[in-house]
Amino acid sequence: MATPNYSYEKRQKELAKKKKKEEKLKRKAEGKPDLPDDDTPEGEEGGGTAPPPDAAP
Repeated sequence: MATPNYSYEKRQKELAKKKKKEEKLKRKAEGKPDLPDDDTPEGEEGGGTAPPPDAAP
């Protein structure tokens, strides 16, 4: 059985990372907003929920 070529896999990962970074810089230069990250919690963008109308005295 052939052994895995870890250096090839590492190089492919590095190329994918570089490509993604370049695309992000290109989007930023064009003035388009970045895509939201998946790890940001919902509602963190300043869109708080309003209290119920009957809660205010």
